[in-house]
Amino acid sequence: MPRGNLPEDYRRHVTAALAALDVRNLVLSIHDPSFPSAPGEDTGRGTPYSEGGMGFLEFARELGFNGIQLGPQGQTSEDNASPYDGTLFSRNVLNVALAPLTHEETWGGLVRPERLQSLVSARPGGDARVTHRYAFRAWSEALEAAWEAFRHKRPRAAPGSAVAWLSEHFDTFRRQHHAWLERDVLYDVLCLEHGRPYWKEWPSEWDRRLWSPRPGEEASFAKRRQLLLAKYAARAEAYAFQQFLVHSQHAALRERTAAWGLKLYGDLQIGFSPRDAWAYQGLFVGSYLMGAPPSRTNPEGQPWNYPVLDPGQYHAPPDPKGPYPGVRQPGPVLWFMGSRVNKMLSEYDGLRIDHPHGLVCPWVYRSGELNALHAVQNGARLFSSPDLPDHPELARWALVAPGQLDRSVPRYADGWVRELSPEQVNRYSALFDAIIAAAHAHGRKVSDLLCEVLSTMPHPLQRVLEQYGLGRFRVTQKADLKNPRDVYRGENAAPQDWIMVGNHDTKPIWALAERWRQEGEARAQADYLAWRLHPEDAGREDFARRLLEEPGMLVQAKFADLFASRAENVMVFFADLLGMKETYNAPGTVSEENWSLRVPRDYRREYGEKLAGDAALNLPKALALALRAGGEAARTRHAPLIAALERLAMQLSQPPG
Repeated sequence: MPRGNLPEDYRRHVTAALAALDVRNLVLSIHDPSFPSAPGEDTGRGTPYSEGGMGFLEFARELGFNGIQLGPQGQTSEDNASPYDGTLFSRNVLNVALAPLTHEETWGGLVRPERLQSLVSARPGGDARVTHRYAFRAWSEALEAAWEAFRHKRPRAAPGSAVAWLSEHFDTFRRQHHAWLERDVLYDVLCLEHGRPYWKEWPSEWDRRLWSPRPGEEASFAKRRQLLLAKYAARAEAYAFQQFLVHSQHAALRERTAAWGLKLYGDLQIGFSPRDAWAYQGLFVGSYLMGAPPSRTNPEGQPWNYPVLDPGQYHAPPDPKGPYPGVRQPGPVLWFMGSRVNKMLSEYDGLRIDHPHGLVCPWVYRSGELNALHAVQNGARLFSSPDLPDHPELARWALVAPGQLDRSVPRYADGWVRELSPEQVNRYSALFDAIIAAAHAHGRKVSDLLCEVLSTMPHPLQRVLEQYGLGRFRVTQKADLKNPRDVYRGENAAPQDWIMVGNHDTKPIWALAERWRQEGEARAQADYLAWRLHPEDAGREDFARRLLEEPGMLVQAKFADLFASRAENVMVFFADLLGMKETYNAPGTVSEENWSLRVPRDYRREYGEKLAGDAALNLPKALALALRAGGEAARTRHAPLIAALERLAMQLSQPPG
C-alpha cells in the first residue's frame, strides 16, 4: 500500500461509521522500539521521533485511527529492555532520533553523518526485531559525541544559530527539571563510583540511602550530594543535555500529532525502576513488595519486586494550628504522585493507568523471602487485611473491619471485601484522587484516563472506578464462550470500557485464529460471532459457515465484535492491525525475544498484500459487519454507509498493482 493509495473517500466513510457506532476513540497501541525506521537511520531500534516513526503515525491516521497509545517511555538499562521497568521521570534516550542531529540548520550538526552511517552499517541482524544491546551502545556512543560537539560549539555559537537556540532552551530545561535530573544522574554517578550497576550492591550505606537520611543526617547527606554533583559536573550536564534532546523531540512529536488530530496517550506504569526505587526509597514500605496475585490471567501470580508506597506518608500529620485544622493535607507520597502525573500530563493528551489495583488495593508480599513466587502466592491486600495471622503487620493499614470480609473466597478474590462505606471508598481512593486532580488541572477529561483492569476487579477498585465513571479493559480473545457473564465477552462491555482483541501481552489474533482451527476451537468462535453479528435466526448458520470457510473472515468478525459492542473506546495492537503472528511479549518470562518485535520497514506494501488475502485488519469490512449487527432497522438507516464501506473493503482486498 504505497503512500496515498487509499481511496479518496476512505477516511470520510470510516469516520462516519465510527460515529454511527458511537465509537469515540479508535486507538493504535505500539511501544517505542517497535516503530519502523527509514533507510539510513536504523541503528537497531525504532523511535516515534524518527522519520520512519513519523511515517507510521501518519499511516495510522490515514487508516482512521484518532489516537496512539505508547508504552512507558522511561530509561531502560542495557540488560533489561522491559519498558515497565524504566524510569519515571527521565525519558529513554534510545528514543532520540539520531538522523535529525546530523542537520546543521536545525540541530547544529551535533552528529556527523558518517558516524550515523557507521552505526547503521554495523547493526547486526535484520529489521524485524530490536537489537537492544547493540542499540543501547550505539546510542550511547552517538549521544556522547553529540554532547561533545555541543559543548565545543556552544561558546562560539552565533546569535540566531541552531546551537544558540539549543543553548538557550537547554538552560531553561535544566532550571525547570533540576530536581529529578539531579536524582537521576546521581544514580549513574554512584554506579560509577562503586563499580556496581545496582544500588543495593554499593558498599556505602550512606550512598545507598543518599536521598533517605535519618533524622539529624539531613545536612551531611545534602553536603554529600553537592560534593558528588560538583565532582561530576560535566557528567551531570551531559546527562541533562541528553534528556533535553529526547524531551525536545517528544514535544515536536506532540505538535505533529495534534495537527494530525491524533491524541497521544502515555503509560503510567505501576512499577519503579531501580533508579527510582533508590531515589525515593524514603516513601516506601521496606518490609513488603508489590506483585500480582494468582488470577485467571496468571494462575501462579507474579512477584514483580516493585516497592510499595507507604500509606503512613499519604497525608501529613494533622496540624491543629494550621490554616485548615482537622483537614488532612497531602503528605510526601501524594506530592510525589502529583509531581509524576503532572509531568506526564504536560507531555500527553491522556494516560493509560497500568494495573490500577496497585494504586487502590495493591497485592503485597514479604520482601527478602528466598522463594518469591511462594511469597506472592501467599500475600495479601495491603488495605484489606485487618486480622490475617500470617500478615499481622498489615492490620495497621487496614481500611476494612473483619466483618466486611468474605472468608469463603481466597483473599485475592474480587469479593474478599464484601462492602464499603463511602468514607472507606474515599480512603481507598487517595492515590487515584491525586491522578484525577492532576487531570483536571491540565484540562483533561476523566475519560482521557484508561484503566488497565483485566480479568479481576477487587471490590474496592470497582467502587473507586465507579465514583469517577471509569471503565475497564475487555480483551475479547480471552473470552469464555461458555460463560455468558464473562468479563471479556463483547456484549458485556459498558460504554466507558476499552475493548480490544489483544494487547502487548497476548498472542496476535492471527496466530490465535490459526491455533483455534488446529485445535478445533474455531467452530465455537464462529457460532458465538454469528450470534453477535447476525441478530436474525434466519441465515445465521450460513454466516457462521462463511466465518469458517473464508480465509480471514473469522478474525475480521472478531474485530467487528469490538465495534458492535457498547464500548465507546476501541484499541488495536499494531501486530493485530498488520496481520503479524509473532508474539511481542510473553508475560512472566525472561527472553531476548520479549519487547523486540518491530513493524516491518516496508509495512505499507506488506499490509496491502495481506489485505488482498484477508490476512490483516480490513477496517471498512469490520465496520460494515458491525453496522449490520444492529439489525434490520440499523441496516436500513445506514444502508448507504454500509454499501460504501463494503465497496471500500472490496477495493482494499484487490491485489496490489
